[in-house]
Amino acid sequence: MTGAPTVACPDCDGTTFRLDPCRCTRYGNRFLAEDAEDAEDVAGTAEDGAGARRQPYRKCQLCRGVGSVAVACLRCGRRGRRRAQLVLTVANLDTGAVASHRVTPDTLDPRPDPAGGWVADLTDRVRELAAATGVAAPVEPLSVRLPPAWRPDLPAGERYELAARALAEAARPAWRVLVGRSSAPPPVDPAARLARLCGLADLLLLDLVVEARRHGGILCWDVRYEVPGSPVPAGPPEPRADLSAALARTRVAEALAGLGDRGRDAPARLLRPTPPGPSAPPAVDVEEIERRVRADCAGPAGAELPGAQAVWRDGRWWHTGLGPGEPVVTLVGQPTGQVLRRVRVPLRRLAEPVDPPWLGEPVPSRACPDCRPDDRLRPSVLACGSCGGTGRRHRTALVTLTDLRHRVVHLTWPAGAPEAAAPAGNAPGGRAVVRLPDRYRLAAWATVFGVRPEDLAEADGGHDLPPDARDGYVTLPWAGADPVGELVAAVGPALPAGRLLVTAVRPAAPSLAELLRLAHGLDLALVVSVLDLRAHPAGPLRAPGLLWAVDLRAPAAPVRPDDLPDRPSLAAAVAHCLEGLDAVLPETVPADPAAPIPVPSSARRELPGDPVPELLRLAARHAGRALTARFTRSGSTVHRHGDEGPRLLVEGSELGICG
Repeated sequence: MTGAPTVACPDCDGTTFRLDPCRCTRYGNRFLAEDAEDAEDVAGTAEDGAGARRQPYRKCQLCRGVGSVAVACLRCGRRGRRRAQLVLTVANLDTGAVASHRVTPDTLDPRPDPAGGWVADLTDRVRELAAATGVAAPVEPLSVRLPPAWRPDLPAGERYELAARALAEAARPAWRVLVGRSSAPPPVDPAARLARLCGLADLLLLDLVVEARRHGGILCWDVRYEVPGSPVPAGPPEPRADLSAALARTRVAEALAGLGDRGRDAPARLLRPTPPGPSAPPAVDVEEIERRVRADCAGPAGAELPGAQAVWRDGRWWHTGLGPGEPVVTLVGQPTGQVLRRVRVPLRRLAEPVDPPWLGEPVPSRACPDCRPDDRLRPSVLACGSCGGTGRRHRTALVTLTDLRHRVVHLTWPAGAPEAAAPAGNAPGGRAVVRLPDRYRLAAWATVFGVRPEDLAEADGGHDLPPDARDGYVTLPWAGADPVGELVAAVGPALPAGRLLVTAVRPAAPSLAELLRLAHGLDLALVVSVLDLRAHPAGPLRAPGLLWAVDLRAPAAPVRPDDLPDRPSLAAAVAHCLEGLDAVLPETVPADPAAPIPVPSSARRELPGDPVPELLRLAARHAGRALTARFTRSGSTVHRHGDEGPRLLVEGSELGICG
């Protein structure tokens, strides 16, 4: 196939740009506007015979009162045409086998949809690819809905054109890749998963919240961790039909994700020592919990409530309905020059659970000196970097380290604690740098959990630890400053309830050789960057050990100046690469819509040689300089980064690790 079929972009009619109504027309010709949703609801109401709120703001700083603005069409990348082609690929990480199928308008097989219209189901094609590669992974339904005008009795040219438009709309992304393994993971037992989540909540001194909330006429379910006192989140959860479906999608990492955002406004309280809880997971009845939450959603006397929660706290369930709270009014400056008056009615728990015995006195705090939380007009949605938007600066950090199984350590770092900090040099500008004792160095606790310091990560999102908390180095702003207080301020101003949760778990990731085999099967370039700092003395301004970065790119993509390593371990870099495949792989598709998408295919292949030893040897030889190795089917190169950018160091057989 010499080229890919294309259609004129329906968003811009092939002109590469659009004339969109200016956002000022959403609120009408007025300086003080109402809430955006309210404005949208009443935009078509008559006022003096016209939709008044569709009128432009005469003093608009975007459209100058015209009412429309020209914007580049991003759907087609300002090319005017879109590719009517979709490639489906399944790759086996265990064997390197890859199979693909190219979908074009003439290969669609539309069938009548019971709901009306015509639809082309592609799910079976993905299943066939999975069977051909030996991948045992669940396949999500995939289909292309044809336009209402499509009929099987239309002339072939019209059918093709309508199918091409449908495929161009569905091909986002245009390359769908399923990476799986030869053996399927065991099915999730909802009761066992909920019991484990409950047991971990007791270990970490957190709440486990099971929530059902009405959205679009259905109940959406969510399972998550919260710090006690967290308000009910504003947005509804993802549409999951029941509690079992929510549990199937909620591992520990997903339950912890977003903990900081949810607990931003939760009160910070000290943690009291408590006796160890039961070693066995608690017994739970998923069906009974779901029935109770559904009943609480019904409300009294048949009145429907917006939702309900079951909260696991201190070894038992607490049940409560959700109801409207006090309206919150904010004024937000708009780029149009208008001011938006936004009224939000948050949800609240109708009954709060009893405080657990491990919650102690409030954590001391002070007003944030860098923001004005009482200013009602907020022209920016960005939170204050010093306090995370809470308006308070905590004077104590509560640190929890855990292996997410059965081991946990709770530390309290109070500002003003008289600690003997050892001098550790000077920072740029002459400020003194000191190092706190081991109890303030989380890296020192890594050996307690049997992991490496580079394996420590924040539980919420898996981010690397700040060097202050990892190694205990503190830069003093002035002579005689409080070292522990500076550490508390540096650890994180927006900690949920003043708490920092750290996981001591080795990243679960395949070897670099397995990822290299996958890259060869997909006909992509594997880009690996490494920086060896082991010869440098540890310090507060220099990361210790080895830094890594791993990425997959198009085979012709060059080494870039910003290909610099930033992950503390190779396993973390490989895991990060695999987690981002859904976003990275579509970027390797040719930008020109007329260029066909490659259709990679590969039989089972042997594992290539491990490139890590040679990379480490080269990195040690060029210690202090970042190196970037690029592996493709045709060969390998290594570039060294410097002030002038990346420069070729070795290539091909000189590297000896072409794979």
